[in-house]
Amino acid sequence: MPSSLARLRNPDRPHLFSVVFWVVLAGTAIAYTSHPGTPVQIVVFSADLTLVAVLWLLLPWRHATGWRRPVAVVFLLTTLTLGPAGSDEVHMLLTLIAIANVAFVHGMRAATVIIGCLSVVLLVLDVVMYDRGPMDALGQAVPFVVFSSFVLGMTSAVLEARRRRAEAQRLLARVRELTVAQERARMGAEMHDSIGHHLTVVKMSLENAERFRSRRPEAAWEEVRLAKETSVAALADARRWVRALRPLALEGRVSGAALERLAASFDGTGLVVRFEVEGDEVPLEPDVELVLYRVLQEALTNVVRHAGARHVRGRLVFDCERVVLAVADNGGGRRADARDGFGLRSLAERAHAVGGTLTAGDRPEGGFEVRAELPVRVEVTS
Repeated sequence: MPSSLARLRNPDRPHLFSVVFWVVLAGTAIAYTSHPGTPVQIVVFSADLTLVAVLWLLLPWRHATGWRRPVAVVFLLTTLTLGPAGSDEVHMLLTLIAIANVAFVHGMRAATVIIGCLSVVLLVLDVVMYDRGPMDALGQAVPFVVFSSFVLGMTSAVLEARRRRAEAQRLLARVRELTVAQERARMGAEMHDSIGHHLTVVKMSLENAERFRSRRPEAAWEEVRLAKETSVAALADARRWVRALRPLALEGRVSGAALERLAASFDGTGLVVRFEVEGDEVPLEPDVELVLYRVLQEALTNVVRHAGARHVRGRLVFDCERVVLAVADNGGGRRADARDGFGLRSLAERAHAVGGTLTAGDRPEGGFEVRAELPVRVEVTS
């Protein structure tokens, strides 16, 4: 059952083609019932019509290999035989759809050759089997060639659009890679400055302790204590950077699952973190993804450092045009004389750069909330 549904909902099949196909197929059957032939002819027509419907469900709509590749040509021939089986030309729209499918599966060159050969065959059959004169037969073949050329032209436009979309997706993947590389370089520089500073202080304190150990033991132990505290701070920084580097292992793809994983990584800090995703997830721009990740990371880090909270709730909400990330805690809120730190100010600038906003402040019911509203797609302005 799932495989049958998957074929019925083939995402590669143009939706308009599906609508036209079933409408024309029903019209062909209704038109035939108005003047049915002999019982044998009815059986032949019904079998042909059923075969057309079955082959429609099996048709590939991209370049295919294996047994599915010749299905396109068989489907085209089957639609053409509806005419000799008794259809009153109503089925010709099915043939035009079949021509488009041949182009999708076999390419434009192969489709042109196939249509050219069929045109010659139809011309010969009109002369030989139906005893028509050459001019009458040519009059029957020309409309077929004209409409086929029109369909091939439209199909060529669709194939070109698909090619450009695939190229755009490849470029987007490249942008993601470059964004991750840029973020890695930035974080590497920040990590060097942060942890490098702590380690430098530890080194200087230990050197001072070694120098003071005989003449000023108290000062030496004070330097050892300072080195110990600084090393603890360096270790905490290292752990924060490990959490920060995790999205790079996800190849730049920041999704609800990745944000949930980031939220779960703060469980060991004494916080109870609950994270929820609402709405249908949609692909996001790389810059938007990174802003979301950094907002959640900065908000949770600030809760650990300053809020004195026990519970944090994160909500990621998707709608058609925007995505909203809200992180709220049950702590004491912001002090009256406190201002947004550098991290939040920097994130507000990054949110604004992608066309969104970031706000932070006390909640009426208590606690503190950071809220980012970002566009799903970033508009490029010239």
